[in-house]
Amino acid sequence: MFRSFSSFNFRVWFIGALVSNIGSWMQSTAQSWVVLTQLTDNDAGAMGVTMALQFGPPLVLVGWSGWVTDRFDRRRILIVTQVALLALSIGIGTLLLLDVMTLPLMYCFALAMGLVVAFDNPARQAFVSDLVARENASNAVALNAASFNGARMFGPAVAGLLIVAVGTGWVFLINALTYLGMIVALLALRTGELIPRTMDTASTRLADGFRYVARRPDLLVVFAMVFLMGALAMNFPIFASTMALEFGEEADGFGLLSSILAIGSLAGALLAARRARARLRVVIVATGAFGVVTIISSTMPVYWAYAICLVFVGFTTVTTLTTANGYVQTTTDASLRGRVMALYVAILMGGTPLGAPVVGWVASEFGPRTALLVGAAGGLAACAIGLIWVTASGRLHRRDETRFRFELDETRPISIITRAQPIVTPEEFSDQAAETTPIRLVDDEDDDLDDDRVAARR
Repeated sequence: MFRSFSSFNFRVWFIGALVSNIGSWMQSTAQSWVVLTQLTDNDAGAMGVTMALQFGPPLVLVGWSGWVTDRFDRRRILIVTQVALLALSIGIGTLLLLDVMTLPLMYCFALAMGLVVAFDNPARQAFVSDLVARENASNAVALNAASFNGARMFGPAVAGLLIVAVGTGWVFLINALTYLGMIVALLALRTGELIPRTMDTASTRLADGFRYVARRPDLLVVFAMVFLMGALAMNFPIFASTMALEFGEEADGFGLLSSILAIGSLAGALLAARRARARLRVVIVATGAFGVVTIISSTMPVYWAYAICLVFVGFTTVTTLTTANGYVQTTTDASLRGRVMALYVAILMGGTPLGAPVVGWVASEFGPRTALLVGAAGGLAACAIGLIWVTASGRLHRRDETRFRFELDETRPISIITRAQPIVTPEEFSDQAAETTPIRLVDDEDDDLDDDRVAARR
């Protein structure tokens, strides 16, 4: 489960990310509570607009952010983005302490944070694969998600207590300090031990990531499922805050719900780390399970019953996203991974500007329980898309000797070497050498093999 910790760089990264993630969850909780209770009169629609402004830039800038991730040093990109986010947190906290923050100003800060995160997230996602050997990439992605969700267990609860005790402004200033943890970790990395990669210098290849994904129907299906989850299912700040008010709770009750959600999220991330590799079938099952448990949570009559349901909501959500993330990274060509991950992040986060205002409006007009049903519909629709595709594509086979009497073909990123292609040193050792198994070259007597048989060597 923890094999990636054998790498010094990953250990340093994990600690820095954990500190930074705790602060980020504190700030996210404080921001939602400020918009809902201080800047508006329990207006969930305003929360939806704030989320749309914050998560919209990754969708708009997906092409450029992915190219920047592949073109420049990812470690330096992350140092710049962390410093920028630190400055924005200080700005928000100061305005709140001076009692001059307004809703339009908060919208501006949300947009600014979205612009920075548009470049931070793809670099962060792709950089994890630069820290460990290729065979541990899926495990590193899962442990990185465990750090994110482990922080979620503490950040929101601490934020709720601090809001009640000292006010929201101090929460933003404390978060500014936690960014230093990530900056120090990035500076402490042993750059000579990072997995070597080739920097792309051709601006004309900006659209290569789009073309690559267009030729991979399995990735298109994963992206469609992730989009539905991001747009409708993952509006947890809206769900948790409005349900907290539904049960008569204050900021500490809201923060506790977010932390309870993280218990299941952390369990999902750790179980994902145990798997040898990320599989598409896990993504499909997890989205369906998310829809079911979310419907159940919408019927809970009391605060603690709803809180218990959130453990399972968190588990299914993180199982979906961690497995989808690992699947995309481990089945994508190394030279294009930054651009493909930028597209993945843009679709995941970019769905929020479209879905969050709708979910917020539903919560305001029809109540939070109806909004939960909208989120459940997103998860069930994602599951249906995955099931339809694996059936229609012929990947699903009946096999009586397997546990569930069905077998699903999996994508394996193995390159083919033919006599027409010279054998050269791989551009990125971690992908081409660590994952590619030896494949016999085509013999002279096999020259009459048709294209289908050659392709079958994948």
